[in-house]
Amino acid sequence: MAIKAVFFDIDGTLLNDRKNVSHSTQKAINALKKQGILVGVATGRGPAFVSPFMENLGLDFAVTYNGQYIFTRDRVIYQNQLPKSTVYRLIKYASDRRREVSLGTSVGLLGSNIINMGTSRFGQTISRIVPKKLTRMVERSFKNIIRRIKPQNFETLTTIMREPVYQVVMVATEGETGKIQEKFPHIKITRSSPYSADLISQGQSKIKGIERLGNQLGFDLSEVMTFGDSENDIEMMVGSGIGVAMGNATEVVKQSASYITDSNNQDGIAKALSHYGLIHLDSENDFLSSDENFNKVRDFHRLMDEETNNTPRVYGLEEAGHRADFKLEEIVEFIYAGSQNDQEFEEAVQKLHQAIDKAAAKVQSKEHPESPLIGQVDALVDLLYLTYGSFVLMGVDPGSIFNIVHSANMGKIFPDGKAHFDPVTHKILKPDDWEERFAPEPAIKREVDRQLQKALSRSTQSDKSEIR
Repeated sequence: MAIKAVFFDIDGTLLNDRKNVSHSTQKAINALKKQGILVGVATGRGPAFVSPFMENLGLDFAVTYNGQYIFTRDRVIYQNQLPKSTVYRLIKYASDRRREVSLGTSVGLLGSNIINMGTSRFGQTISRIVPKKLTRMVERSFKNIIRRIKPQNFETLTTIMREPVYQVVMVATEGETGKIQEKFPHIKITRSSPYSADLISQGQSKIKGIERLGNQLGFDLSEVMTFGDSENDIEMMVGSGIGVAMGNATEVVKQSASYITDSNNQDGIAKALSHYGLIHLDSENDFLSSDENFNKVRDFHRLMDEETNNTPRVYGLEEAGHRADFKLEEIVEFIYAGSQNDQEFEEAVQKLHQAIDKAAAKVQSKEHPESPLIGQVDALVDLLYLTYGSFVLMGVDPGSIFNIVHSANMGKIFPDGKAHFDPVTHKILKPDDWEERFAPEPAIKREVDRQLQKALSRSTQSDKSEIR
């Protein structure tokens, strides 16, 4: 599938544990944008927290407060505030049970010092290193310490709620989720921390926010890649075309992912984007070609063969024969696609046999290439040139289609994490579920249909211009 938009969760994903965006991630974002791929975040954080990342990283948009507030760098796309009555009841519920809450407004998450600490660098670090069985004890300790400093004020919260509130964050363990949901059946509860719950409107989510953006900007959920590490990322990862779990993600998140990459501290984002052919990972051994398609195919072979060749070499006759077989199969498929019936196809194949015999006689009549390497390079470049020529005469732009096929080929990794090869030809084999998950034909059809519609639109406009 062709990826048109990429979304990152922030904490534990876009940010490493030092709360920085790694250099590899910054380079990856720049590489995506150069290709025209849209890049944004989908987070439980609010717009005030996200805005600096929008500017510093040049992001296109942000889905914040778990889908409740969506914006670009120049306008608000969507906002859905919680009803005042619901916010008041949540505040009252929390106050009666001595539960701290914060209210998510456009200017920040306001209210609880405990939650402020929990969402700080220190709190996020603690949440990762404390064993799950000690969560309740740590939560109780946090509350006792903070309350001694400054207990939460109910009246302050009712003053804050005069402004639009898009999300309520409540200190609560995972075991208390059910009780809150039972009391407030008309809200949705999602979590990114074992110590607190994010409360939003029913029907809202990160994936719903991404879908809203897609409807406005022209991309489908199947054309979206998402990255996450927490429970509130699962829905968007499952609902998008490719959902990537960070290496530091929880096990339940990893089980929901299309692919598991390295951690947020070990270039996980860049490695996953490279795995799917959207960027090229720097390698001290590989040269960078001016031909981007060459670089993508090299990434494919680096993934499959675990190494590539950087010194010009000649193919031995047997290996050259296998490479020719691969190309010949595609040529036969090309002829078959244009045949109306089996008889036409069989006649075309016979003509192909004759063409091969004719070509063999032609090359044998010439002087043998002085350098086998130069002869092979010359022939392959002519094949490349003729292929582009065929696209020119078809009126089809192959750029996006090449990316579709490349993405599909990058999916030829088996469940054991490795590529499997034909023992004789070394042709890369397809996993059993490859057709279902990665077959490129539906995406190619959509792209060709798009090009047809665009061509028809140009023709219609031209006809109208001539009439005038």
